[in-house]
Amino acid sequence: MRVLITGAGRAIGRATAEALTERGHEVVATARRPEILEGLDVAQTLALDVTDEGSVAACVAAAGDLDAIVNNAGVTVSDTIADISYDDFEWIVGINFWGVVYGTKAFLPHFIERDTGFVVNISSVFGMIGFPTQGSYNATKFAVRGMTEALRWELESSNVTVCSVHPGGIKTNIVRNARLRQGPDKGVDAAQMIASFDKMARTTPEKAANVIIDGMEKREPRILIGADAHMIDTIQRLAPRKYGTWMKKLSDRLER
Repeated sequence: MRVLITGAGRAIGRATAEALTERGHEVVATARRPEILEGLDVAQTLALDVTDEGSVAACVAAAGDLDAIVNNAGVTVSDTIADISYDDFEWIVGINFWGVVYGTKAFLPHFIERDTGFVVNISSVFGMIGFPTQGSYNATKFAVRGMTEALRWELESSNVTVCSVHPGGIKTNIVRNARLRQGPDKGVDAAQMIASFDKMARTTPEKAANVIIDGMEKREPRILIGADAHMIDTIQRLAPRKYGTWMKKLSDRLER
């Protein structure tokens, strides 16, 4: 199987590229800055700006025939809906949502024509629950989940597999690389936020990668990663109106 992965330079993307290669698959690893792909032993590396439709089209041409696309590239912003700037909102939507739209639509016609292939879109547990200061991230990850689930039903009668992936806390640098707009003047310290995330993030990228690949092989429509993801999924289902209170208590405990 020949698989293209966006955002393959770090964390889940890089681990998935390595795990697929170890299992004997051909990987086309992409990143906006190709130098961060150095050291990856994959079939091909390409520069790709997922926010640019032209860049995606050029990547399609350069990658050749593919059997799967893993839309993994993602970022986050920490700020309230009231305070977040339009620039920050456009930045996160461009990468987290439009990047998935461009990647999906670029390769989908090929999969439909052949009646085989995999579309794997990385959402999040924050694509299942809303969380304070993560409204823009929630917006993009809910959108990825909704689009992916709709696509799955649209292709139900085909042999094209569509997977929505929902990682819980993964040991990555996403918070360190985030736009942390909540400074001490708002009662939130960036170092404290990073420390809290590190407490919560208990699943390694390598573990996450293998869960994704196992889910693809089983053709699972929704792939949950980590015990926390399964817990959050259950809480949301059982208490859709009260889960916020429980999640706030958990967040407060992590910040102590």
